[in-house]
Amino acid sequence: GPERNSTRVGRAQGMYASADFKEFSFMMVQNYVFDDERFNGSSLSILGRNPILSAVREFPVVGGSGVFRFASGYAEARTYFFNVTSGDAIVEYDVYVLHY
Repeated sequence: GPERNSTRVGRAQGMYASADFKEFSFMMVQNYVFDDERFNGSSLSILGRNPILSAVREFPVVGGSGVFRFASGYAEARTYFFNVTSGDAIVEYDVYVLHY
């Protein structure tokens, strides 16, 4: 969750680009790189269109590495805070993954 005392399990890395002329939306690729003891060095990758003003957005999990090799599934994003001027945001991602 967005609480300051939430347990850190890794970090997000990625990029985005504008994806729509009519709606505030991005094309986004994101990698979740884990550094906790159980999944250290493993990663998950998501890719998709992100209509950021929607309450809940869904993205496919397109792959992974390490423990998450051959991963598939989806991620749901919910924005808790977004500052249009600065671009700062707090977004929660719930990721549902099947892996071998």
